[in-house]
Amino acid sequence: MMTIKTANLGFPRLGKDRVWKKTIEQYWSNEIDNHTLNTQLNVIHKDNLQVQASYDLDSVPVGDFSLYDHILDTALLFNIIPERFSGRPIDDDLLFDIARGNKENVASALLKWFNTNYHYIVPEWDTATPQLNADQLLRKVKLAKSLNIQSHAVVVGPVTFVALSKGGSQSEEEKIQSLLPLYTELFNVLNEQGVTYIQVDEPILATDKAEAYYDITKTAYTHFNTHVPEAKLVIQTYFERVNLSFVRDLPVYGLGLDFVHDHGFNLKQIEEEQWPSDKVLYAGIIDGRNVWASDIEERKNLVEKLQNYVKDIVLQPSASLLHVPLSFEQETIDEKIREGLSFATEKLNELNALKKLFNDNDDTLYNALKEKYIRFSNQPFKQKTFDFDSVPAQRNTPFAERKLKQQNRLHLPELPTTTIGSFPQTKEVRKNRADYRKGRKDQAAYEAFIEAEIKRWIEIQERIGLDVFVHGEFERNDMVEFFGEQLEGFLVTQYGWVQSYGSRAVKPPVIYGDVYWTKPLTVKETVYAQSLTDKPVKGMLTGPVTILNWSFERVDIPKTEVQNQIALAIRAEVEALETAGIKIIQVDEPALREGLPLHQSYHAQYLKDAVHSFKLATSSVKDETQIHTHMCYSQFGKIIHAIKALDADVISIETSRSHGDLIKDFESITYNLGIGLGVYDIHSPRIPTEEEITTAINRALKEIDRSLFWVNPDCGLKTRKEEEVVAALTTLVSAVQKLRNIQEVAV
Repeated sequence: MMTIKTANLGFPRLGKDRVWKKTIEQYWSNEIDNHTLNTQLNVIHKDNLQVQASYDLDSVPVGDFSLYDHILDTALLFNIIPERFSGRPIDDDLLFDIARGNKENVASALLKWFNTNYHYIVPEWDTATPQLNADQLLRKVKLAKSLNIQSHAVVVGPVTFVALSKGGSQSEEEKIQSLLPLYTELFNVLNEQGVTYIQVDEPILATDKAEAYYDITKTAYTHFNTHVPEAKLVIQTYFERVNLSFVRDLPVYGLGLDFVHDHGFNLKQIEEEQWPSDKVLYAGIIDGRNVWASDIEERKNLVEKLQNYVKDIVLQPSASLLHVPLSFEQETIDEKIREGLSFATEKLNELNALKKLFNDNDDTLYNALKEKYIRFSNQPFKQKTFDFDSVPAQRNTPFAERKLKQQNRLHLPELPTTTIGSFPQTKEVRKNRADYRKGRKDQAAYEAFIEAEIKRWIEIQERIGLDVFVHGEFERNDMVEFFGEQLEGFLVTQYGWVQSYGSRAVKPPVIYGDVYWTKPLTVKETVYAQSLTDKPVKGMLTGPVTILNWSFERVDIPKTEVQNQIALAIRAEVEALETAGIKIIQVDEPALREGLPLHQSYHAQYLKDAVHSFKLATSSVKDETQIHTHMCYSQFGKIIHAIKALDADVISIETSRSHGDLIKDFESITYNLGIGLGVYDIHSPRIPTEEEITTAINRALKEIDRSLFWVNPDCGLKTRKEEEVVAALTTLVSAVQKLRNIQEVAV
């Protein structure tokens, strides 16, 4: 009888109560030294390893734990360092400077990790000479050995690493070739350390780009098989299907496939007898990206199907558990909903239940999970009916006509300046919110504090000289969680944190039932801010696509139906703001691009649904009401036509870290709507110079009509310090005023 083994691909870095995040931020604030930083992080890593081992995994991943980002770790592992940071020792400070920037140099670009809400640091080749710096990874391997934990090493594969990189004069094939001796050396060292196998992450092979890399992928893994044949390499893919007829022939020990997000294709290929008899299947059967408990009986049936075709099977999550919270152990949740939830540790428990069932015929844990799933599935959370078809999904008049009406109402200058929405969430802001939530401050006192912050920042914006203001969002913890707390159908957890980028953690709400609006959510604060100034104050909302993509969505009904439910709820809030006299309403959709499926065959329908949902939320306003939207940290070339189809009066897009690459996308389209390209990076503490901002604006104006152009930072300012925000925005406004003066003189 076949013995079933279990393993994990990766584990949440944050630790209990986000201790990882807090430790790193203490170091950034000079509250602890480097020795203390690494001592404390070592404790967190040790705890992560031991927690995973407690679920009887046959192998625990090592190499997934990071100080910031695993792609940045890989860049340092192979000495791929941006030229502006070269010549320095490879240490924690270099890592943080590349990720966050410093006073002298801008940070490297952030991009979404495939179609998730995790951001990675884009490696920059420039003039780098690859060499191996394996000490950090080897220390992690030795830590697991010291704990007597059976572990496997996790390494980002050469094809995916190069595919996600930029810069340098070499072709991608040349870059990969230059790395092969270093990967070979690394695999040899890891093998000597006694790891059970080496998990080589190649998610690029689960995308539409895979075919372009087939030849070099075959070359790379043939090279490894020739030069380090004793190493057990497992090519790990996730997030989608792969072409099994290609990867099955690669000379590796095993293949990792996603059987959750593959639309059934991976199983179908195996059933067509495409599985090679000489390879181990690392089967991703537990959803690593959502928080719902598995239908454990259905998962058992899947394993039984796989056993008909595959001799050796290791069960694992479909992806790294980096994308889900650590555990719901501390949560106080309605038991009816709780029974349907499964965070990282609970997912390992599901694997253990299947392992016990198949190997020992022990069905105790399996039956308990099965009964919980049945009870949860029978809860009547879906009761409402929605009339989507009767809601307007198109503005009344074309943009050119709306623009004139809006200008007559708003009287904005040329190159209007604004911000994206949020202002610094200081310790005082967070403390007051925590005190209110925990009953230490009453509602009247808390609301008085929020109003005082709004008033203070309206006055700051007046002094700086911005043209369109925001109220600052001091009452909000997160741009999605805030709405999840107030809309029906959402559950907001207390400890359900996941990493978004660096030390930035978010707490995605859980959509468990029908979503609908019952009361105004943002009107009070926005109207108060508007009462303090003659300048227009934007109403700030999050769009339906982003709320869905940045939540853990329900999976019992089609995703588009959930998205449109959210759209109707946001539409109700848009109408409430307009009725209250707000002239500009921003409905942010930063997740529109990141939700794009990995395979092009799904793109058209996804974009059609996304555009429709945005229009459901925004198209019922009058012509005079100006609709803005915002997107950030994405490659927009594939969706530039969909962005135009949103028909937003103004869209703001991040371009600071991409060094203006986005502007090239506008060469392929006549974009005749308002647009603001972020002119400085808010994720770095450095203050931009006037020259930098002026250069960014002038570069954009080569492709974009001056009468349509807005000037703004690239994203919200909640993570920055007040003095940084004031200095940067003052510089921005000064640069714009000089450009306006130049234009007036020219005229």
